[in-house]
Amino acid sequence: MTLTPADKLNNALTALFNRSYANGLLLLVMVIIAMVWANSSFHESYEHFFHADFTIGFEGFSLTEPLHIWINDGLMAVFFFTIGLEIKKEFLEGELSTIKKAALPIVAAIGGMVVPALLFFSFNYGTEAQNAWGIPMATDIAFTLGLIGLVGTAVSDKLKVFLTALATADDLGAILVIAFFLTPFIDMQSLIAGGIYLIVMILANYLGVRNMWFYIIVGVLGLWIALLLSGIHATLAGVLGALTIPANRKLKEQHYQEKLKTWVAEFDDTCTDTNNLLTHKQEEILSKIHKSTKRAGTPLQRVEHKLSPFVNYAILPLFALANAGVRIEGNFMDMVLHPISLGIIAGLVLGKVIGITGLSYIMIKLKLSEMPVGANWKSLTGVGIFAGIGFTMSLFIAELAIKNEELLGIAKVGIITASLIASLLGFAWFAIIKNKTITHSETTAKKIEQ
Repeated sequence: MTLTPADKLNNALTALFNRSYANGLLLLVMVIIAMVWANSSFHESYEHFFHADFTIGFEGFSLTEPLHIWINDGLMAVFFFTIGLEIKKEFLEGELSTIKKAALPIVAAIGGMVVPALLFFSFNYGTEAQNAWGIPMATDIAFTLGLIGLVGTAVSDKLKVFLTALATADDLGAILVIAFFLTPFIDMQSLIAGGIYLIVMILANYLGVRNMWFYIIVGVLGLWIALLLSGIHATLAGVLGALTIPANRKLKEQHYQEKLKTWVAEFDDTCTDTNNLLTHKQEEILSKIHKSTKRAGTPLQRVEHKLSPFVNYAILPLFALANAGVRIEGNFMDMVLHPISLGIIAGLVLGKVIGITGLSYIMIKLKLSEMPVGANWKSLTGVGIFAGIGFTMSLFIAELAIKNEELLGIAKVGIITASLIASLLGFAWFAIIKNKTITHSETTAKKIEQ
């Protein structure tokens, strides 16, 4: 088959974006652009662009908010929707589906949330920012998995699965913090309306409705707007809506395979190779295959597969660009050494690895859980260090928890600094244990030769 220039470009982009570290590196590029833009002579254009009003809707039914709010409350609801899908998938058949599987990542996640929160609180007790203890609790799974992909085989596949499950539990914890501690007021009428829309979506799932347009319309025009007006952060609509998406298959695997074999045989019989157009019979067969393929999959996985590229390569980079642009006015080190920044750095860089490895050690030593296959204490500690990259969710929580613009800027400096330190320490850690492994192997080989 001859590839057109468009095919070649598409294949090259697909190969690039399929690399495990691509989304992490893209986020890093966006952070750099945001920081440079906000601290250049064009810094006013940065503020103007992201705070310019943007209207969605039509006369009599519209919402007008700054672009920054649309990104953080609107587009990030899609990000939280994918988190909700991941949470549901993990609880159904993933690493959180049984007590035995879930015990280690959940307990490790609790350690990775509680210790950082306590460290931040100890630095900021009695200050205006003491209630922002949720900032260092979160792990940025996109950044972390992206950078761990650069480490190579030093991190086993099972350990990456452990990290994914841990970060999923971590995200669930951050969502609960947002829901219970960062909601300034509640409009009960709007909240009840949101509850009704949620019940409608749950009933639709129970009754077997699999058309995604139904869930999109009710979820966006109903649940999302109701929660936005209720005072509860609208991104939670993404998580709640995701939990209602059907996760069952209408066509069983074996039945699908049998049908597919029959249709492929029929398609072969109708092949003529005389022109580029299909016959009516071939179109009919392809239509059957397409419909049955949708029935053989789950709406949950299909939607997650379609949304993931949009979230990873559009929403999260845009969020990073809109939120990481901190203008450094005055002494940068004064910002880094501020109690808020120090609390975040201590929480993410020290608290994460102490909490994750500490509680994992207790669980494994008490034989309540087992070490992930292919992992050891050194590699598990390295993963704990990388988990200190809190970027996306930490920035998100900071925006909700700190209203003072000056203190928010300091918090963002702390988040970026902590994430950078955690990244560098993670790479250094794996470089050291890799060199030690190579040196040990060479020493063993020499002894055998002697």
